[in-house]
Order: sequence, then structure tokens, then C-alpha cells
Amino acid sequence: MLELTILSPSEQVAAHLREELLRGRWGKTMSGGPSLAAALGIDKKTVEAALGLLEEERLLVPQGPGRPRRIVLPAKAAPPSLRVAILNYEPLAQVEAKVFLLKQKLIDAGHTVFFTAKSQMELRFDVARIARLVEQTPADAWIVHSGSRSVLAWFAERETPVFAMFGRRRSLAIAGVGPDLAAAGRAATRRLIELGHRRIVVLARESQRAGGPGAADRAIFEEMSAHGLPTGSYNLPEWEDSPEDFRRILDELFRHTPPTALIIDEPFLLHAAREHLGRRRISAPEQVSLICSEPDPTFAWLTPSVAHMSHDREIIERCIVRWANHIAHGKDDRRQILTKAQFVEGGTVGRAPTDR
Repeated sequence: MLELTILSPSEQVAAHLREELLRGRWGKTMSGGPSLAAALGIDKKTVEAALGLLEEERLLVPQGPGRPRRIVLPAKAAPPSLRVAILNYEPLAQVEAKVFLLKQKLIDAGHTVFFTAKSQMELRFDVARIARLVEQTPADAWIVHSGSRSVLAWFAERETPVFAMFGRRRSLAIAGVGPDLAAAGRAATRRLIELGHRRIVVLARESQRAGGPGAADRAIFEEMSAHGLPTGSYNLPEWEDSPEDFRRILDELFRHTPPTALIIDEPFLLHAAREHLGRRRISAPEQVSLICSEPDPTFAWLTPSVAHMSHDREIIERCIVRWANHIAHGKDDRRQILTKAQFVEGGTVGRAPTDR
């Protein structure tokens, strides 16, 4: 018969802490007993007994009253690693291949990476629902893709490290990265104005409009105002994040005072707009100029090629992997990085129609 070993509560806690220590969870010093007890939801005596067992194993070295225990890992311990949860904007079936590449790069760096059971869209961008998902998902760190201001503000209040990949992250005390679309948006807007465009509309997804225009949208409207062009709700229309309502807002825009240029925030939306407008015999750039705020490999294969704002995705991925490595080594990294972006004038940009 197999011999059954029953561990005491302190031995069970010690086994859990030992595993986390060997994974590099705490860096150079161990958290104190009271904070560990609160985090694990158990009594302080059990935690102190578990820490005592780890001291006997020489994994922890006491440094005197009031001072944290020093961590001494065996020479062949595994490199520090994290359990990283990725909270996507949309359902996994709709996620871009680039996000899977990011996951693989984090795995290659030694981390365990997984996507959450539901996306922000599936949770209706509701902070309370997202909070329940997070509480039920064991993770050492989180990556939030294109989070709204309210979602990222909630993450910023938590102790667990979080990284905002794009999204409304400015001025929040969390790490993040994204391209400088404000500068690229200004360049695109100046070019449109040079070509005679006076009715420029930005089509942004619902969560990205929450709380008002983002930095990139504000830059576009500031450039328009600087050239004497009016800006208002017409330039950033409201629509629900669904294919049906996207088609509805396009139909409404072109019913009475059609825009001469559309700046659309994601490649799949640009393709959808181009296809829908084409059915109405509204083509680019003859009747409307089209610009996408994101790059996409398919743009160069289309005729005409699609105007867009370009940035280096690999730089963004490197920033995220570097952040994960810093967190794994116990560093408090909350830097926000803007990467370079530029406006690429493709064949979907032309002179404003003279009949409008």
C-alpha cells in the first residue's frame, strides 16, 4: 500500500511558500508574517510556524527583530518566474495573432502565461464583473489589453502588479506601454487639412470613448481647432461595440452631412467600414479618405494601400517582457513608455471631394 503522509497546517503553508520562494516570488527578502497571514487568509501563528520550518531548511535567514528575513535560494533554483494572466479586450476567438506572439515571448522568458476565461467585452466592460473574475483567477501579475479608464483605475488600486498594454492608462500608478498616436494623429490631421478636408470623423470603440476623448483623439481635435475647424459630437460619434451598430453609425454619418475623412481605430473596423461603404458605392479615396490608427500587414496588399499610423510592435513586446522580468525579481516597475509612431500616407487618402 502507498504510505499516506498528512501535513500539518504549518507544513502545508511552508510547502506553498517554498514553491513560491524557488520561483523567485519575493526577490531578496521575505514578506513579514502579518502581511503573509492576511494575503493567505490564515492565522499568524500558522504562518510564523511555517516560516520557522523554512528557516530550518536555510531557505530563510532571520536578520533580527523588526527586519525581514533574507532569502537564500539553492544554487540550482529555477530562475524567477510569474504566473501572468492576460485580460483581453475581445473574446479569444477574435484576438489578433500578435497577442499570441506576446504570450509565447513571455513563456520563452520563463513565465507561465494564460488568457482569462472571459474578455472585457464578454464581461460588458463592467468593473464589478471584471473584479470578480480577477479575484477568482490566481495570478502573480496581470496584462490588460486596451483597458478603459475605469477598468485600469480599478487595477491600479490593487497590490498585484498590472501592465496596461495600450488603453486609457495616462497618470495612473501602473506600468504601461503604447505608441505615441497623438503625434501621428496630428500629422495625419494636418495632411488631411492640406488636402482640403473639413469634416473629419474619428470612429473609436465604446470603451475607448468612455470618459471623453483619449490623448490621440484630443490631439486630432486640437489640430482641427488650430485650423479653424469646429469639433464636437459629430467628430466622435457614439455607437455600441457591435457590427450592427457600427454599420448604423456609418449610415447615419453619410445620410446628411457626410464626412470627407474617417480615422478608424482598429484594422478590422477599417476593413468593415470599407466593405460597408463599398456596398453604397462610397469608395476611398474618391468619396472619403480612410486612415487606420493601427498598422496591419494586409494594408500593403490592398489596392489602394491603406493609410495608417505605424509603430514597432516588437518594441512594445520587449517592454512587456522586461517588465515581467523586473516584477519576478521583486522590482516595483510602474513606468509608462510611449513608443514612436508615424503617419504612413497610403492610397486611401486623397483630396476632399469638391461636391461636399
